[in-house]
Amino acid sequence: MFNELLVETREDDCHSREGSGVPERLCVAEAGFGSFRTRIAAALALVLIAGGCETKPKLPPGVTPTVEVAAPLKADVWKQVATAADEDRINRLGLAWQEALDEARKVAAGEIRREGVLLRPRAGLQRPAPTPGSYNCRLIKLGKATAKARAYESFKPFFCYVEVEDDLLTIVKQTGSQRPAGRLWEDDDPRLIFLGSLALGERDRQLAYGDDPKRDMAGVLERIEPFRWRLVIPWPQSTSKLDVFELTPVPVQPK
Repeated sequence: MFNELLVETREDDCHSREGSGVPERLCVAEAGFGSFRTRIAAALALVLIAGGCETKPKLPPGVTPTVEVAAPLKADVWKQVATAADEDRINRLGLAWQEALDEARKVAAGEIRREGVLLRPRAGLQRPAPTPGSYNCRLIKLGKATAKARAYESFKPFFCYVEVEDDLLTIVKQTGSQRPAGRLWEDDDPRLIFLGSLALGERDRQLAYGDDPKRDMAGVLERIEPFRWRLVIPWPQSTSKLDVFELTPVPVQPK
């Protein structure tokens, strides 16, 4: 149909141009070229129409399409509680280890070696949750957050307590002028996330996490050996770049 219309049109055009000086062969060639273009256009149109008519494959009888939803991450829970500043501190834990150890080794390389796995990055083991009870806790501060601070400080042990509260483990320092306390949240890595606050002075009441951003604390609790844990606080709001608390169970637990 397209070809017949095209030939008739071109022939009429050739008849109308008789005597105009246009060679007959040129006129016929033009008619043929036009026919070729029309065939190409018609073929493309058919391809597009055929593509638009494609239908989705039908499922066999009895088969129902399903959508798999991934299980929520454990980290999603504690991230809903943590402030943006504390989440950033935890995300930069590796950098805190690197900078703090680099500075501390300049003045206390021997002490760091003797501490062994306690001051070794990426030393966390599976099953990080500690058993509720009393612990000997010892603090080591690494790196300098201020010019006058020391790059390495080790403190005498004190008592802290791990207990269960609302299905979450909590850690509380029981004595001293600075008493950190907070909850431990599950994470997708073999570690627990610590979100807490710092009480100042014997009479200062313990604040809930988030009540005073200047006292908020955030870190990671890991099991590093049998019956040995560490609580690592990166970028604490103090004079150091990394605080490491060693936790070992008290031999005789109070009743």
